[in-house]
Amino acid sequence: MNQERLMKVLLAPIVSEKSTAIGEKNNQVAFRVLQDATKPEIKAAVELMFKVQVKSVSVLNAKGKAKRFGRTEGRRRNVRKAYVSLAPGQEINFGGEAA
Repeated sequence: MNQERLMKVLLAPIVSEKSTAIGEKNNQVAFRVLQDATKPEIKAAVELMFKVQVKSVSVLNAKGKAKRFGRTEGRRRNVRKAYVSLAPGQEINFGGEAA
């Protein structure tokens, strides 16, 4: 796999109550990924960028909601999420630890 492509696969970590609960319970981390990213690409990208061992990857496509902005109709963008299960003993720290 092309290393340049792997650096672009992960768009952002998903930091929410749900993703934090999943992380603590199942040792998983959630990421927003490219629409055309595959499971092997996501696995390779996480292992390359964070130097951790990945056990499995689950992917879901969330359709963007229809929203109104004043009198105009609009849509939020579609999102592809990846839930990455880490091997036992592995951990990703994003550096946002509050003391």
